[in-house]
Amino acid sequence: MAHVEGGAQFMFLSVILPLFTLFLGLALLVWSSDVFIDSAASVAQHLNIAPLIIGVVVLGFGTSAPEMLVAILAAFNNSPGLAIGNVVGSNIANIGLILGITAIVSPIIIKSSLLKREFPILLAISVIGILLMLDNDLDTLDGMILIVLLVLVMGWMIHANRTVCPTDPMSEETLEELKEHPKMGLKKSWLLLFTGLVILIMSAKMMVWGAVEIAHFFEVPEMIIGLTIIAIGTSLPELAAAISAARKGEADLMIGNIIGSNLFNLLAVLSMPALIAPSLIETTTLIIDYPIMLALTLAMLLVALPRKGRAVITRTEGSLLLISFVGYMLLLYFRAING
Repeated sequence: MAHVEGGAQFMFLSVILPLFTLFLGLALLVWSSDVFIDSAASVAQHLNIAPLIIGVVVLGFGTSAPEMLVAILAAFNNSPGLAIGNVVGSNIANIGLILGITAIVSPIIIKSSLLKREFPILLAISVIGILLMLDNDLDTLDGMILIVLLVLVMGWMIHANRTVCPTDPMSEETLEELKEHPKMGLKKSWLLLFTGLVILIMSAKMMVWGAVEIAHFFEVPEMIIGLTIIAIGTSLPELAAAISAARKGEADLMIGNIIGSNLFNLLAVLSMPALIAPSLIETTTLIIDYPIMLALTLAMLLVALPRKGRAVITRTEGSLLLISFVGYMLLLYFRAING
């Protein structure tokens, strides 16, 4: 009897509790991310920051706050593989899962001239990322290079948004989106911003602990957990934003959020494990996972190129992106069960 009770207690502590903590953390992460973004946008408006700058910094990069916090906590927890897997997996999910589903629901017509300039930048940053890791190492120098590139890219995006034509669809959709964010007083905005940030940190910590415990129990590499559960979980704010934008016909804003999120993941989030916990890169990440992310980024660029005078991502192309994502998930499953 004592043996049975001991086995049940072991199962609870080793599997059930970590799983519960992981998914509770995930739910809190999604909720607090919305609170954080809404309150940050409200604070920025009270401080009279230009709406398009809010669009780039708060709406564009704000959806990557979950990935950022998970990466920092994973690095401090001496689990850099979890952080790196989160970056690569989130970018794959953003393109294959989120863009794929959105295009299937409704073909995406890209009108903004700004987005057509951002696509090549994302591809270039993706290539630079793999070049930095070709030595199978993600070290402090790599992290510093990524931070410098982040500053340069953000500076360019802010400048480009300031100079873009006011009638550009991206400008119009961003202004419409800001109007729909809840109006709050300054004190309430600061309070919710602080509350959202605290819960974001707590939920990210819960997710990292749960993920590490599950990986250790099932003897699955932390990288696999980062590429799957953590990556999809931290991409849920982007999915929510994409579905909302698609319903309102704001295709350019939705694409802009995906590009901004993927850029922020590669530059700000990937730099965290490099600066906090420099580590070796798993060979499978270099030869399988990152190249798949790179291929999907190139595919997104190709399907978004103008054809016959307009740029449109069709339902067929969305289906192919989604099939690619499902195929990648199956590949990770077989990698996990084969050790």
